Amino acid sequence: MSQGNIERIAVIGGGSAGWMTAAALANSLRGDCRIVLVESEEIGIVGVGEATIPPLKLFNAGLGIDENEFIRHTQGTFKLGIEFVNWARQGHRYMHPFGQFGADFDSVPLHHYWLRAHSRGDDTPLGEYSVACVAAYKGRFDRPTRDPRLVQSTYDYAYHLDASLYARYLRGYSEKRGVERIEGKIVEVLQDTESGNISGVRLEEGKLVEADFFVDCTGFRGLLIEEALQTGYEDWTHWLPCDRAVAVPCVSGGSFTPYTRSTAHEAGWQWRIPLQHRIGNGYVYCSQHIGDDEAAAMLLANLDGEPLAEPRHLRFTTGRRRKFWNRNCVAIGLAAGFMEPLESTSIHLIQTAITRLLALFPDRNFDPLAIQEYNRITINEYERVRDFLILHYHATERDDAPLWRYCADMPVPDTLQYKMDHFRRYGRLVTDGMELFQNPSWLAVHIGQLNWPQRYDPLVDERKNVDSEKLLASLRRVISEATDAMPTHQAYIGKHCKAPVI
Repeated sequence: MSQGNIERIAVIGGGSAGWMTAAALANSLRGDCRIVLVESEEIGIVGVGEATIPPLKLFNAGLGIDENEFIRHTQGTFKLGIEFVNWARQGHRYMHPFGQFGADFDSVPLHHYWLRAHSRGDDTPLGEYSVACVAAYKGRFDRPTRDPRLVQSTYDYAYHLDASLYARYLRGYSEKRGVERIEGKIVEVLQDTESGNISGVRLEEGKLVEADFFVDCTGFRGLLIEEALQTGYEDWTHWLPCDRAVAVPCVSGGSFTPYTRSTAHEAGWQWRIPLQHRIGNGYVYCSQHIGDDEAAAMLLANLDGEPLAEPRHLRFTTGRRRKFWNRNCVAIGLAAGFMEPLESTSIHLIQTAITRLLALFPDRNFDPLAIQEYNRITINEYERVRDFLILHYHATERDDAPLWRYCADMPVPDTLQYKMDHFRRYGRLVTDGMELFQNPSWLAVHIGQLNWPQRYDPLVDERKNVDSEKLLASLRRVISEATDAMPTHQAYIGKHCKAPVI
């Protein structure tokens, strides 16, 4: 017997996770459901700047947000990929670009023809067959065409944005659509004695906020999902040993690059995220191999310009909740788990959690079958992202520091080992289902991390009628000409979405 529809939803916590959730709920639930968001200015948010991946475009479009307006409001720039420096070995760099490599001219994937050419002495980098990679290194940007006949349709893009400005923008969006914001610090989480469900939260000044359904966006603390419901946490530090970060913005010098950069150091790696008004920087590191003060000094010594604030330190444990949805509470964002920002998945995991919540939206029965499905899909998503991140650390030739020796020697999950074994054997990319990172991404990192196949697909040598050398050369020429015709990244933003000076 149905207990009726959800009438009150409380989103606990703000930031990107809270306001993305509130905005999506307000856009989708246009009936009598009341949505409130509780946050405290006193607590603040973790976000200091974010790099994203392409699916965020779909989230914003679903909310009806104009892209140029969004870029202006968030001091954003465009992102064609991520450059990895010193990961495979010292002095080595490669790009993980967005979109496909080239345009397939045969039923056999293009990279097998490239592997054969490489085996015959052709040292052309794989990146030269990616429009996104070539454009990124030239400092150029344009939106892709929709004409599938053109090579300009083969790439994709994402954004760099100021996370606090994005949250502020979505707050305005949400409040216009009826979301009520409540300022306050939570001092108590109340639970129904019979069901164990959360019934409300009490604020410092005594106000009680009650709801049928709660979304925990309280960050690492997991105030509802962990402290109240004691859901449990699966620790992945043995595979992803970095457990701290220090972040600081700095002055931007010159034009901003249309890509994120990740530079490996002895005890971790440094991010560089170029925005219109500044550059976001951070050092993600393993506390077993470097102290906090030394990490901050390392970061400050490797900035493009003068720091704009004092370094901010964060502590975390990479992993996930054992359940993302427990009883009448779902955790979204850092409350759900933490994946270090190596592949810019933080906002995406918020986005997919929201999409999944709407697809399995509950009534007051809180059907265990729907909750089970939500947790099943989310666990699988986190584990596949985890494997992709581990590949960056494990497939390395670096032996100059304890962290890298440990990562190179550590056993990896069977799901990742299976993928690596297949690629090493014949350069084949295998999957056990839908994944966030598709074949081109895995290809970029396998090759970038020097995880070379023993040979290319045998079918290539059977394709006698394919003049692959000529086709590969033609593809490089077309990509080069197409990217030369693009405006510079700076010029494109100046024309379409320049943010006001702040």
